[in-house]
Amino acid sequence: MSEDRGVRPGAREAVQQELVGRQLDERIVARFPLGRRLKVLDVGMGRGAQALRLARAGHDVTGVERDPDGLSAVRAAVAAEPEGIRSRMRIVEGDGRDTGVHFLPGSFDVVLCHGVLMHVEEPDALLAGLGRMLAPGGLLSLVVRNADALAMRPGLRGDWAGALASFGADTYRDAAGTEVRAHRLDAVGQALAGIAAPLVSWYGVRLFSEAVDVPEPGPGLEALLAAEERAGRTEPYRRVATLLHLCGGRD
Repeated sequence: MSEDRGVRPGAREAVQQELVGRQLDERIVARFPLGRRLKVLDVGMGRGAQALRLARAGHDVTGVERDPDGLSAVRAAVAAEPEGIRSRMRIVEGDGRDTGVHFLPGSFDVVLCHGVLMHVEEPDALLAGLGRMLAPGGLLSLVVRNADALAMRPGLRGDWAGALASFGADTYRDAAGTEVRAHRLDAVGQALAGIAAPLVSWYGVRLFSEAVDVPEPGPGLEALLAAEERAGRTEPYRRVATLLHLCGGRD
């Protein structure tokens, strides 16, 4: 399957957000007392899937986004929520590299940075800024493209030339055709240790859903999600997932 023919628009993105949300909930439950109202920073919040989910769960969420389309979409989504949820959401228009301009160090219990590092020329500087935002005991959640599995997606779709070109690469073309970065587990783990938020857990995200049409909501989709969730925490499958979800913890 060389194209996404027959795949509902946004279907794989929805699978990704559901998996990351479940994994993030697992780490939050493991790290913080049950019922604690957390201060969350979502850097590069996009359309706000995780930010809204956490606000609905009772947490105070600040999102940072610079893309006009993303800002418009997330503001519309927040406006449609009940007042109690809207009151827990704050949206800041800005660049994720400028967190120090907007916030004091140690201001947040949880910091999210999902799908951003691949677009940043100096990811180490961004990571250092994110680390400064973490309060003691805080959790940092990153989602990156898996450089050690770049050949998997084109290979599963029958794009043999693309698969062969991906072996050993550390960049890829995104949906807009822009060349962006992929990252390796060991390298990101070292970077997290360097900002005093060492890796505490990691997951693979999206493996089987790259090779099949994502089912409509219902038993078929739930079965796919169950298989993806199991693969995302099981060796060796998680190492060849399209994305890596890495969680670092501040002592």
